[in-house]
Amino acid sequence: MQLKHLKTLLTAQDGAAKVTCLAWAPNNIKLAVCTVDRVVLLYDEQGERRDKFSTKPLDSKYGKQSYAVNDMAFSPDSTKIAIGQSDNIIFVYRIGEDWGDKKAICNKFVQTSAVTCLVWPAEHAVVYGLVDGKVRLANTQTNKSSTIYGTESCVVSLASNVSGKGILSGHADGTVVRYFFDGDGSGDSQGKLLVHPCPPYALAWGANSIMVGGCDKKVVAYGREGHVLQTFDYTHDPTEKELTVAATSPSGQSVVFGSYDRLRVFNWAPRRSVWDEAKTKEIPNLYTITCLAWKKDGSRLCAGTLCGGVELFDCCLRRSIYKNKFEMTYVGLSQVIVRNLSTGTRVVLKSYYGYEIEEVKIMGKDRYLVAHTSDTLLLGDLLTNKLSEVPWPGSGGNEKFFFENETVCMIFNAGELSLVEYSNNEILGSVRTEFMNPHLISVRLNERKQRGVEDNKKLAYLIDIKTIAIVDLAEGYNLGTISHNSKIDWLEMNETGHKLLFRDKKLRLHLYDIEAGAKATLLSFCSYVQWVPGSDVVVAQNRGNLCIWYSIDSPESITMFPIKGDIVDLERSDGKTDVVVTEGVNTVSYTLDEGLIEFGTAVDDGDYDRATAFLETLEMSPETEAMWKTLSKLALEAQQLHIAERCFAALGDVSTSRFLLQTNQIADKVSQEMGGDGTAFFQVQAHVAMLGKNFKLAEMHYVEQSAIDEAIEMYQELHMWDDCIALAEAKGHPELDSLRRNYYQWLTETGQDEKAGEVKEGQGDFQGAINLYLKAGLPAKAARLAIGRPEITSNSEAVGRIASSLVKGEFYERAGDLYEKIRNNQRALECYCKGGAFRKAVELARLAFPAEVVRLEEAWGDYLVQQKQMDAAINHFIEAGCSLKAIEAAIAARQWKKAVHILELQEDSSAAKYYVKIAQHYASMQNYEVAEQLFVKGGHIEDAIDMYTAAGCWEEAHKLAVKCMTEEEVMALYISRAQELERDGKFKEAERLFSTVKQPDLAITMYKKNRMFDDVIRLVAKYHPDLLTETHLHLAKELEAESRFSEAEYHFMEAEEWKAAVHMYRVSDMWEDAHRVAKSHGGAGAQKQVAYLWARSLGGEAAVKLLNKFGLLEYAIEAASSNFSFEFAFDIARLACKEKIPEIHLKHAMYLEDEGKFPEAEVEFVKAGKPKEAVSMYVHNKDWASAQRVAEGHDPESVFEVLVHQAKFCFEQREFQKAEAFLLRAQRPELAVKYYKDADMWSDAIRICKEYLPNKLSLLQEEYEKETSKKGVRGADGLLGQAREWEQSGEYSRAVECYLKVKDDSNAALMEKCWMKAAELSIKFLSGERATEVVRLVGPRLSQRRKYNDAAELYLNMDLIKEAIDVFIGGEEWNKAKRVAKELEPRYEDYVDQKYKEHLKNQGKVDSLVGVDVMAALDMYADRGQWEKCLDTASKQNFKILHKYVALYATHLIKEGEVLKALQLYIQHGAQPQGGNFNIYKRLFLDMINLPETDGPESYRMWADLRSLLLQLNENLSRSAEANSPAHDDFEQMLLIAHYYATRSAARGVEQLISIAAKLSVSLLRHTDLIPADKAFYEAGLACRAVGWENMAFIFLNHFLDLCDAIDEGSLDSLDHSDFLDTDIPFEVPIPTKLCVTDAQREQIRDWVLMVSMDNRLEQVLPRDERNSYEASLVAAHTGLRSLPCILTGYPVLKNKVLLAPVGAANKDDWNKFLMATKTTHSPECQDVLNFINQRCGGLPPSGFSFH
Repeated sequence: MQLKHLKTLLTAQDGAAKVTCLAWAPNNIKLAVCTVDRVVLLYDEQGERRDKFSTKPLDSKYGKQSYAVNDMAFSPDSTKIAIGQSDNIIFVYRIGEDWGDKKAICNKFVQTSAVTCLVWPAEHAVVYGLVDGKVRLANTQTNKSSTIYGTESCVVSLASNVSGKGILSGHADGTVVRYFFDGDGSGDSQGKLLVHPCPPYALAWGANSIMVGGCDKKVVAYGREGHVLQTFDYTHDPTEKELTVAATSPSGQSVVFGSYDRLRVFNWAPRRSVWDEAKTKEIPNLYTITCLAWKKDGSRLCAGTLCGGVELFDCCLRRSIYKNKFEMTYVGLSQVIVRNLSTGTRVVLKSYYGYEIEEVKIMGKDRYLVAHTSDTLLLGDLLTNKLSEVPWPGSGGNEKFFFENETVCMIFNAGELSLVEYSNNEILGSVRTEFMNPHLISVRLNERKQRGVEDNKKLAYLIDIKTIAIVDLAEGYNLGTISHNSKIDWLEMNETGHKLLFRDKKLRLHLYDIEAGAKATLLSFCSYVQWVPGSDVVVAQNRGNLCIWYSIDSPESITMFPIKGDIVDLERSDGKTDVVVTEGVNTVSYTLDEGLIEFGTAVDDGDYDRATAFLETLEMSPETEAMWKTLSKLALEAQQLHIAERCFAALGDVSTSRFLLQTNQIADKVSQEMGGDGTAFFQVQAHVAMLGKNFKLAEMHYVEQSAIDEAIEMYQELHMWDDCIALAEAKGHPELDSLRRNYYQWLTETGQDEKAGEVKEGQGDFQGAINLYLKAGLPAKAARLAIGRPEITSNSEAVGRIASSLVKGEFYERAGDLYEKIRNNQRALECYCKGGAFRKAVELARLAFPAEVVRLEEAWGDYLVQQKQMDAAINHFIEAGCSLKAIEAAIAARQWKKAVHILELQEDSSAAKYYVKIAQHYASMQNYEVAEQLFVKGGHIEDAIDMYTAAGCWEEAHKLAVKCMTEEEVMALYISRAQELERDGKFKEAERLFSTVKQPDLAITMYKKNRMFDDVIRLVAKYHPDLLTETHLHLAKELEAESRFSEAEYHFMEAEEWKAAVHMYRVSDMWEDAHRVAKSHGGAGAQKQVAYLWARSLGGEAAVKLLNKFGLLEYAIEAASSNFSFEFAFDIARLACKEKIPEIHLKHAMYLEDEGKFPEAEVEFVKAGKPKEAVSMYVHNKDWASAQRVAEGHDPESVFEVLVHQAKFCFEQREFQKAEAFLLRAQRPELAVKYYKDADMWSDAIRICKEYLPNKLSLLQEEYEKETSKKGVRGADGLLGQAREWEQSGEYSRAVECYLKVKDDSNAALMEKCWMKAAELSIKFLSGERATEVVRLVGPRLSQRRKYNDAAELYLNMDLIKEAIDVFIGGEEWNKAKRVAKELEPRYEDYVDQKYKEHLKNQGKVDSLVGVDVMAALDMYADRGQWEKCLDTASKQNFKILHKYVALYATHLIKEGEVLKALQLYIQHGAQPQGGNFNIYKRLFLDMINLPETDGPESYRMWADLRSLLLQLNENLSRSAEANSPAHDDFEQMLLIAHYYATRSAARGVEQLISIAAKLSVSLLRHTDLIPADKAFYEAGLACRAVGWENMAFIFLNHFLDLCDAIDEGSLDSLDHSDFLDTDIPFEVPIPTKLCVTDAQREQIRDWVLMVSMDNRLEQVLPRDERNSYEASLVAAHTGLRSLPCILTGYPVLKNKVLLAPVGAANKDDWNKFLMATKTTHSPECQDVLNFINQRCGGLPPSGFSFH
């Protein structure tokens, strides 16, 4: 992010005139600036001042100076500004959308304290902070405010996050609190977030972290949960002052902090997840920045200052120009401003998720934006400013975008179509399709508003080339699938998505009703089709006609106009629709009927008044009438009755129109009298229901309002008497009887005798009803009533009347029923037969006349045949036994299978005639197999054969013929038939017949005879493929003979004999065709060959012209030469290419040479200018004389070559002298050398070389040496001989080289002799450097062969003293090495000694080494672990050396865990007060006190030795420089502890002294800083328990258990030391690495402690003495005085004591007890203790006894 100063909006004043606050409007149009005089200035986005208004105080009585404006913010819709003031109020001003709109206060919120800051993150919600620490929310809709949360510290800053769903408040005590209005989906916590070291005046909430600055000159970035991410410290910068204000960019990717004279810019680096500081914007004399405001599109930053200045800055990361049309300004990683350079319009492209925008493209006729981020895709419409961001994982940039639809972008990627609606951040839908053409996809998104439909989004696309799928994108389900029988090449839905037009490859136009699922074909030969925009009108072209459907719901209503050209476009604008047609070079417009178009649109929009107005302007036509009908129906549904009345009037429906007029009058009257909508009145609703013929609904409306009479009147007017009487009965109407009478009277008056009869029947007057039915001419009804009533059937007169009426009316069946009822069966049977009621007749006959049944069945069948009911007749004929009639009926009914079935059951031969009929039917149905069977069964086999023949089924016909004919007859039949067909020219049919009888050769002959060679070839390929090539050739030759060359060529080609075709054309002198064939089929070589032959046939200049035409002149010469046609070649060359003549001569010569004609060849070579070739020819043939002659005559240079070749020949013949003479004549001695070398005749080679090539002699010698060295022993002899030769000739250097090269592993003496010889020669005759080099080479070789003296002698000859010494050392000749060093180079004496020591070390000869280097020997003893030898040897040296190795041995023993051996080592050798040994002594002491089970009497000697060692050490220390040092004090304490341990072990061995042993264990507790604490407490506890001191035992063992637990945990921090307060037992002790007891011992102690604690008989208090202090503590608790410890027990020595001069004391009782026990038991351990005390204290008190 970079800041660039654009302009100054307000000039700074000389003094303080603080700009209190700034605010940008969210729509980026307005900038508000509040100055110190409380006036709000409004600027446009260019920085020009356009407006201003003054703020006002809470109460005018306080005056205009009584307050300050602390903060302000724009509303989200940019029409209001909230002003927060210090006089405890917030005013909300409505400033309007345009400049100069009237400013008015629309809300005010009075507070209890001053407003310090505010933000307006969401609609109607202003958030502000108060001085009293509260953060509150003001609702501008309800004009109420409420507290969000309260704190105890003044709110100094507020910031909202990028989404506006959360706020941060900064408080004077440094606290920052976070609050979310609703879940922002981040999962971050709410409440107190962090505490900043100073008040966070500069507070910013970025996209990824929170940044805070203040008066401490630091900028701190905090994470989501308040932990510090980064700190930018400017305290070291003397020019930096406090950070006063901060602003976040709209994307949250950048933050700017304002301070004194500068702006600091921080940019978020998403890849590293850190803030980077950009270059600081330094502005001298700007002074403190008091407020900042960032424009919502991120492109501008405004800063206000303390002196009243307002500065405008441009913000951007980078800028670029796209296609010289658009400017891209990257104001953040995730935000780009795209500006159209021509129009100046801008679009802010921003990633909602904060992803970095990688690339922006403008596509689709420079209207649409496409941008990628790492995880999303951004799309936008520059015209409508609608932007979308949808999830889009990386696809490699292979997407294809289509922008044909203005509301949606179609994206194709990997066979998937994705739809993105502009301004929607979710993918609208995705489907799989392979068809990317926009004409095969139709998307409609809410393009026309419809009644009752909120979200109308539909997609139609191709699943495959013949299947359309329609999807509801809003609901996400499939609306339908259309499977078509042809490929679809165009489809489009109408704007409402209810209808789909599509066209197939056959140019048929189809309409699909999506809701009804019905498909209809609209048009054939459709070359153009389109929906008229904004309507459901369709325009299409059919050949020369313009077709228009104004009402697509009536596809048959089509308007057509003839046109002469093709429709190219459809234009609709300014209320006019034109179809643009190109007629030749002219363009003609046909204007559509806008009224009809508008009608459909108005109907869809529900604007029926507009639709009526349009129809009023139109003349009546079928289309207009259809529209009036549609409108009338819709108006009735919408209950717009006035419009419906007008529609029916227009349609001429007077009655409906009049009825609606009456209804409208009622509605209008109700509306006038009662107000409201009159159409809701029940009478109006009833009328509407009556109009829809829904009389029950009308009745319901009347009954609901208790208007029964009106309902009855309605029914009466409609003469619906049944419903009228039913309603009256249901409601118990008093006029019910009157209504019934009126109904009957009306029926009789109107002549409705039938209805009157039904009324009588209903009343139970059956006789009257019958009379009325008969009167009405309804005898059947009368009969039905009579049959059901026995009282009437018993009346014969009535029955007779009814029956005669029935017969008269030809109701025979009903009459039969009546006669059967009165049991007149004969009459009933006759009536049934007359009436065709044979079923009843048969049933009656079965009961009454069984003999008549068969006759009746046949009659029934005949009757059904008359009625053409053949199917039904079949079974009746079968029942009657009339099989032939049954077959005929089955045939007539086309029941062929049934006919066959019946026929197969017949034995009568007369039925066979029916087989032919049925067979003919099956033949016509091409069911030849069944037909054949029937023909055969009917004995008409010839007809079956004819059937197969007619159908072309020759094989089947043949099979059938074979069955009934001999093979000869069949073949004769087929061949004769085929010949007839051949005569008729029906060759294909004839061929099939020939093939059927397996006579393809006759067919081939037929075709050949008729010159139908293609068919000949086809049949040969089919039946004789092996003869196909031969046939092609045969035909080709025939055609060639007939001069039908073109056809012959075809057959030659098919036979793959293009050469024959070329030959044909050549023979016929048709060279062009020959050349063509060769070029097409033979390739370039053949083409050239034919061209050459063509030219050859022409000859002369014609040939040259032809060859030049084809560019083959040189080729022809080459070809002629190659074909030995030298005359033709010479002719062409002389005419057109003279430079080729020598070449032809050369080729001619070579030809003659091959032919063995050498003299002629010689002539041609000479003519060709190639005499050398002639020489070569003679040389090749060993004709040396001729070769010499030609060379001398024509090519003198070749003379030497002839001699060389002759010499070579002589060498091969081993005539060396001749050969040598020839080569010397040829002046080629080097070849003589080469040939001698090749013949392994090196001496002759060297001889020639010496005589003629002396300069190459050395090289030859080297080569000879190499050759000899390769040949092993024989080579060694050769080298030796060569070396002697060189030596004799004085070539000492070469001789040395040869001697050095001698190598013969089998003869070592020879090699050594040669090497020595080489060295001698080099020393004598060669330069010093070379001699030294040779000696250095020979010396190692001799040493390797153990010739040390020889090698050393050589080195000494060359003064190489060091090398000579090294040779003697290598041979272990130490005396000689020392002598050489001593005599010749004394400085190497130490070197020899050092090597000798190393040798002894390596050989392990330590004893010998002692005499040379005792320290090295001691180190070797130590390394080998031979400590006894080491110490023995060291003891013979000085004192320090001994103790050095004692210390090393002791260290080794301690590491090996042999601590007692280490102790004995020091007992033996003494302890020296050397600082380097102190750690060893300490480690020795610590390891010993850690030894387990060492408190018994058996351990006394160990402790006594340790005590003696430490006593000796302390005495030595007191006499050394370390006296009274800390180390001395430590060893004194260790001596005391060792004394206690030794005394305790001694006391344990005497029963009387158990209490003294216990006291010693207790006293050792004060030394737990050295002794392992767990071991000390364990031993003290057990000792106390042993002597019965249970109180102390319990406390010590309980503490021991606590220690064990603490050791397990690894920390002593939780130990309870309360029992040891006011004692000298230390609290801070080292943690033991491991426990001193086993788990079993630990559990025993735990059980004992638990048992004692359960008894509650012990008091958990340590025993106290006369000092009121713990009895074992040396330090008095209250006075701090320290007593001397008893020398025997360690307890404090108080009153009753024994002094031990000059130092020390003892408790008298304990001292006496110890003396008595020693005296009585004669314990040597106790006596030793007293001896130690005597030694330590310098004497014992006098006593009456002594120890011996």
